Amino acid sequence: MRTSPGTSTSRAEVGAAGAQTPSPTGVLVVDKPPSLTSHDVVARVRRLVGTRRVGHAGTLDPMATGVLVLGVGRGTRLLGQLALTHKAYVATIRLGATTTTDDAEGEITAEHGTEHLGEQRVRRALQDFVGTIEQVPSAVSAVKVNGQRAYQRVRRGEQVALAPRLVTVHSLTASWVRLGPQCVDVEVTLRCSAGTYVRALARDLGAQLGVGGHLTALRRTAVGPFGLDRARTLAELEHQPLGMLSLAEAVHGVFPTVRCDAAQARAISYGQALDGLAAPDGTVALLDDSERLLALYDVSVGAARPIVVFEPA
Repeated sequence: MRTSPGTSTSRAEVGAAGAQTPSPTGVLVVDKPPSLTSHDVVARVRRLVGTRRVGHAGTLDPMATGVLVLGVGRGTRLLGQLALTHKAYVATIRLGATTTTDDAEGEITAEHGTEHLGEQRVRRALQDFVGTIEQVPSAVSAVKVNGQRAYQRVRRGEQVALAPRLVTVHSLTASWVRLGPQCVDVEVTLRCSAGTYVRALARDLGAQLGVGGHLTALRRTAVGPFGLDRARTLAELEHQPLGMLSLAEAVHGVFPTVRCDAAQARAISYGQALDGLAAPDGTVALLDDSERLLALYDVSVGAARPIVVFEPA
């Protein structure tokens, strides 16, 4: 059976008689367990849904758990368009020691006593990181340096100096503070922009308090509009139907939606521009009468042009 270049046809897409059946399509929100990489989760889901067309948005470190958004089939084309610019986390920070990776998986490089730290001082210091701040990513981050990931260079023993970048921390509060003479543990909840490194926040909080700091636990509770309430564990996915969000469900609450008539739907399937579309300026999701997502269009002064078409002719 011939396929177009760059695509693969799985057994799930071909019936017993050799007829091609629709590939699974949608958005899947997974509650990632610890120790697995984001790519490990993608590999598991590929096996479960029977297609290689699975990708993820917003990498989580192996030690982290929580919300990982996956696109399946045509859903992979939607991931890059979704407004996943805001993220939420619950994290535990240990003050009193720095590590090579800014988290508990690295080697300790320095330790300082914390008997002089009080709870209110720690809570006040957290507020200095709220707002738009300059942040230097962790050296073991996925930021590219001359075409290679920073963590790859670090693992080869290279010294990596990353440039600071502007990130936004919308809120950062301590749920509890556990004081001790050798270390202070703090659980924080935060909402931040994409590109914010929570490990770097832990490092910088410790530096500001003069005792060093690193991350000991991290759980992502939301990516854009997708929270833990929509997430399913890999164990649940192994034993129950996948329950993927349809493309239309995935864009609900992210983009304004416009229902199109048959003539408009046909024009959209060919990727044609639409004049006089009754829609607000910006990115809009176009649906047909059956609530299928046809395309995302960019609307400007009444003229609408395609960004990505999901139901081509």
